[in-house]
Amino acid sequence: MSIRVKLLLSYAAMLVVPLLLMLMTALLLVFVFRGELVPLKTMFKAQLESLDEDNYDSLLKHTIARNRALLTDQGYLDDLAGSLSSEGQALFVRVDGQPFYVSAAIRGKDALLGSLPAYTAGQEARGLPAITYEGELYTARQYNYLTAEGDRGSLFLLRRTDPLLFAARKLFPLLFVSLLFILVATHLLLTSLMSRRIIRPLLRLERAAGEITEGNLDFSVDIAGKDEIGRLGIAFENMRSRLQQSIRLQRQYEDNRKELITSISHDLRTPLTSIQGYVDGILEGVANSPEKTELYLQTISLKTAEMSHLIEELFLYSKLDLKGIPFHFEEVPLAAFAADWADELAIELEKRGARLEAEIEAGPEWRVRIDREKFKRVLGNIVQNSVKYGDKPELAIAVRVHADGDRAVLEVGDNGPGIPSEALPYIFDRFFRAEESRNAVTGGTGLGLAIAKQIMEGLGGSIEADSAPGQGTCIKLMLPAAYAKEAEK
Repeated sequence: MSIRVKLLLSYAAMLVVPLLLMLMTALLLVFVFRGELVPLKTMFKAQLESLDEDNYDSLLKHTIARNRALLTDQGYLDDLAGSLSSEGQALFVRVDGQPFYVSAAIRGKDALLGSLPAYTAGQEARGLPAITYEGELYTARQYNYLTAEGDRGSLFLLRRTDPLLFAARKLFPLLFVSLLFILVATHLLLTSLMSRRIIRPLLRLERAAGEITEGNLDFSVDIAGKDEIGRLGIAFENMRSRLQQSIRLQRQYEDNRKELITSISHDLRTPLTSIQGYVDGILEGVANSPEKTELYLQTISLKTAEMSHLIEELFLYSKLDLKGIPFHFEEVPLAAFAADWADELAIELEKRGARLEAEIEAGPEWRVRIDREKFKRVLGNIVQNSVKYGDKPELAIAVRVHADGDRAVLEVGDNGPGIPSEALPYIFDRFFRAEESRNAVTGGTGLGLAIAKQIMEGLGGSIEADSAPGQGTCIKLMLPAAYAKEAEK
């Protein structure tokens, strides 16, 4: 539910809830005062049985006592009826049981006038029970007197009364206080609910923003809901989480940079130290024969080549890591590409006294999108590692190409010494060497497999290793493959 709808509902509630509570309060007051729920007309009928005494009551009592002859004076009665009419009252005079004067407001209402009681001796003024006539409620007051001629006269003051208005006048103070209380309570309740749903989440967001400003990201913004503030809280939490991950990644990059500098310093210091030693040997005359001088120069050339290779590998890795080397993709038939590469590899391995076993199971219809040169660089690095670390009298390298679902798999295995299980998860990390001696023969740069991993990720594929000590190592290269409808002929 949106905030707009919540606000509209709260405004409607502030109007409807007090009205409902006022109605319930009125019914409760009826129950408290009467002991049961009864209609207003029935409830207040007893209280409407007599008119409250007013100025006319005193006037009539004075007239009856001092000058009762006026009560048979038509002019006086007309003036009195006119004054009573402005107050909402009507006048009816009866002498010896016969109507003598009737106000215009009640003329023709014979049943109403006939229900009025007869002259009662000894009761000069009294209130009468409320009278119902044609669905309307009338209250009346009776004045009994004897005329100057000794006739029995009765004067009636009648007023049509609305029980609801009467009840409102009677209960107004209590209802007014109740209304104020209900309005205040409703306002406080709705304000508290809106505060809980809107203000408090905003305050939590403000505190969270303060924490981020102070550099503290180790917290969570727990604001749920489907409204705008709930979605804002979710977005804020996503921002905090991504910012925290970004900072962690930045710190990791910083640590990796320091580690990289340390590794480069270590790998460059060794050949530099050797070069410096041999140069000093030549300058100081240690190489005192042409043969020895030539040996020193050959060693210097070898160490220089190692440094050049290291710098080249490092430069390539850095470019790949920064996505600075473009890939030139082309769709290549997998079987044909693997067969050509295996033929070239077999010639190279034969020169080194090794043999190649190739098994190409992928059909001619399988194609892969690769950068030929970079993919060959991956294959070359893998084979170079196998040759470098081979410890058998006859090195054997097996190449197998097959399809696995929608992936093309190219496996390169050897019969070398294998990789310890504790080192296997790290062989694709830069500068990692399972063989720690770092000698000129087997040490290498520690970047070959790291470069292979970077290239495979750039090609949209992946690289895995499976090895066991003494049983050799198998490197798996996996690439997305496309099935060509028309097989190559």
